[in-house]
Amino acid sequence: MKLLCPAKINLFLHVTGRRADGYHDLVTLMCPVGLYDTLALRFQGTGIRVRCTHPDVPEDASNLAIRAARLFYDRLQCGPPEPGLEIDIQKRIPVAGGLGGGSSNAAAVLLGLNRHFNRPFSLPVLQEMALALGADVPFFILGTPALATGVGEVLTPIDSLPKFHVLLVNPGFRVSTAAVFKKLNLALTNPPKISKEIFFGARKLDLVGTLWNDLETVTSCEFPEIHGIKAALLANGADGALMTGSGPTVFGLFYDWQTARKAEKALSAKATWRLFLAESIDATGSASNPVQV
Repeated sequence: MKLLCPAKINLFLHVTGRRADGYHDLVTLMCPVGLYDTLALRFQGTGIRVRCTHPDVPEDASNLAIRAARLFYDRLQCGPPEPGLEIDIQKRIPVAGGLGGGSSNAAAVLLGLNRHFNRPFSLPVLQEMALALGADVPFFILGTPALATGVGEVLTPIDSLPKFHVLLVNPGFRVSTAAVFKKLNLALTNPPKISKEIFFGARKLDLVGTLWNDLETVTSCEFPEIHGIKAALLANGADGALMTGSGPTVFGLFYDWQTARKAEKALSAKATWRLFLAESIDATGSASNPVQV
């Protein structure tokens, strides 16, 4: 079974408070985009193993894909020994780039195993399992644009997003999400006044007017290159630009495909930047769900 695992971007991210358990409450508008990792699941041998050629992806029990498989088997009450499973990961989504690659891998494993075992678990149960793996994982189970609240587990699908293109620019270094949240000063977060009615209105959402990320200030203070990437995207025709998640990846939002292609060509001169041109995945596309090949 081969599974496609999309990346995500945060079009709006506001941190509303810090919880006693160390997590943060937030309001974020997330959208899957067509940049994919590919997972291959092979049901053979004994135990659960993962292989990935990317040097920054662990192949031990800390890998989210292994944790997802073990959680699934535990809930399925397979008992020892675990069914044999080999997970091969082809990474294309930058690691620790704010694009949710590891979370997407974990969600794909849950969805793929659920299909393989004839869907013993409903979507709400899979999302409950996903939350135990990470705050972004339930979003990838849903697989459509959504407004996420709580720690990210309360998801409301959004169908008012217009289709758009994104040019993702990864500067080539990693950022620790935990470190960014630790440095965030909640007293300094001041997003634009945006009501939920804007997200759920019948008309198409004004994405450019919605773009906001509380974490961008924190990350860009340590890595000023974030500002340079945003400026380069806007100077080359992006309708809007924003850092996604805790960074460091920045996306340029384009409504015109040809303008996006020209921007990709212009920015490719920067040797240290990795560029990915992709399209948004909307509620009807369902391209973010695992695809068996």
